[in-house]
Amino acid sequence: MSYTVFVDGQEGTTGLRIHELLAARRDIEVLRIAPERRKDPHERGRLLNAADVAFLCLPDAAAREAASLVTNPRTCVVDASTAHRVHPDWVFGLPELAGEQRERIRQSKRISNPGCHSTAFILLVRPLVDAGLIDPGAALTATSITGYSGGGRKLIEQYEVEPLPDALASPRPYGLTLSHKHVPEMKQHGGLRIAPLFMPIVANFYKGLALSVPLHFTNFASPVDGPRIHQTLAARYAGERFIKVMPLSDVERLDQGYFDVQACNDSNRCELFVFAHESAVILLARLDNLGKGASGAAIQTMNVHLGLDEGLGLR
Repeated sequence: MSYTVFVDGQEGTTGLRIHELLAARRDIEVLRIAPERRKDPHERGRLLNAADVAFLCLPDAAAREAASLVTNPRTCVVDASTAHRVHPDWVFGLPELAGEQRERIRQSKRISNPGCHSTAFILLVRPLVDAGLIDPGAALTATSITGYSGGGRKLIEQYEVEPLPDALASPRPYGLTLSHKHVPEMKQHGGLRIAPLFMPIVANFYKGLALSVPLHFTNFASPVDGPRIHQTLAARYAGERFIKVMPLSDVERLDQGYFDVQACNDSNRCELFVFAHESAVILLARLDNLGKGASGAAIQTMNVHLGLDEGLGLR
């Protein structure tokens, strides 16, 4: 059986990568809009409603507009923007979120694709909240370093100039207004009552992401140690194709003590680490911000919704 797909916003970073991932799929027919009609709402509406799955790779306001154009009850909308990630009528497109999440994705026609930072955070934190180890009222912090492709075309253009401005040569913290757009979904889908204190950092490499959550054992709701935290994550993701919990305090994966942010690039894999001390742990997750953090996740969600092999077309 074949399916039709339309990417609204096909020229953006996420949209281009979705097209690349679908290019070799014989079961998918990709509908394309003529360049001169990309902003024509009638043509966009026609293609959106002709598709079995429509990906919205647009800014938030444009994504809301595009979603309003979909009137065909058979069309499944997968929104890659932040517009609907905490909306009660939209299902969060993270199959590994909870035991019932895949069935919710199969049944829904409105699915929000998770953000890259929030995917890493939620995969680390949610199992510990669900297990009663982290109190939902805990005040957590997180830091994430990511490649510049996560900022879209404008940021890519800033970094890919010669000579590179000195200001871009070093890592640059941002989101210092404490209102990063991923925080609401990190809170809601992480199972928390308090928004985490989150600081992202963009650096001079194209893609790759590593997010860390430091935790003193006094932050936990019950007595814990490194092995129990690690066991909880391992049990939660046992059998998951794209989530791998690495060995406890896995120093063998370090390069002379340094962590490789880009080791999951060009894959849909997310690796989770627990580095434990006698009184604290650092939780780390790494992924490709254009893979499991964006386009790969969207394809995985599409596969789940259509009842296909979840890893079809993905590494």
